[in-house]
Amino acid sequence: MEKIMNIAGKIALVTGASSGIGAATARKLAAEGMTVGLAARRHDRLNALVSEIIKAGGRAIPLVTDVTDLVSCQEAAKSLIAQFGRIDVLVNNAGLMPLSSVDSLKVDEWQQMVDVNISGVLNATAAVLPQMIAQHSGHIFNMSSIAGRKVFTGLAVYCATKAAVTAFSDGLRMEIGPKHNIRVTCIQPGAVKSELYDHITDADYRKQMDDLAASMTFLEGEDIADSILFALKSPARMDVAELFVLPTEQGW
Repeated sequence: MEKIMNIAGKIALVTGASSGIGAATARKLAAEGMTVGLAARRHDRLNALVSEIIKAGGRAIPLVTDVTDLVSCQEAAKSLIAQFGRIDVLVNNAGLMPLSSVDSLKVDEWQQMVDVNISGVLNATAAVLPQMIAQHSGHIFNMSSIAGRKVFTGLAVYCATKAAVTAFSDGLRMEIGPKHNIRVTCIQPGAVKSELYDHITDADYRKQMDDLAASMTFLEGEDIADSILFALKSPARMDVAELFVLPTEQGW
């Protein structure tokens, strides 16, 4: 029987690593012996997390990165490659979720979601693919959402961006999997405790989310990190294409 993959010593790039799912994933990967490049815009948060990981015996470096900027993503990838020689794992986690009804016409927020949730995934993927193709191995994780499969009121644009991530993940896996030996996993969580809700500027929808959080137990970032580890450690013959991770109380 084939053993699970040994991930110790591998190199990972995690976007949106300054909080929530990204920070939890960085901690988990480092605890498993991986070296983690922490990509996000908030350098103070990145430096604090790097210090925490190093203190716990892990290895991590901060990479101040704006995923909406292709050059910024390329520089982050180049920095990892220059220091460690390869990139084995990409976790495309950066995202925004400012809820509002379409007729509120919060067009700036729509554009921000498109830029971060879609373009950010494309930019980071484009930044690491040349290295993964050259080494003929790698694993890309794209963070979609249950909202990529089911549409919710107030989330029309967000749902559209996450549906795009899901579709891109399917196509990416079909194109680069057999050809370049690169696995692709699309993670689709339900409600998770995170700073995503801090981006909600619509008072009614913010109250709706606060009420939901008070009435049910949300997932933790660590739960999603464990799901990533499950797919990452699966035998080489397996490609865990999609993982739905829902709170037991969500019931969808």
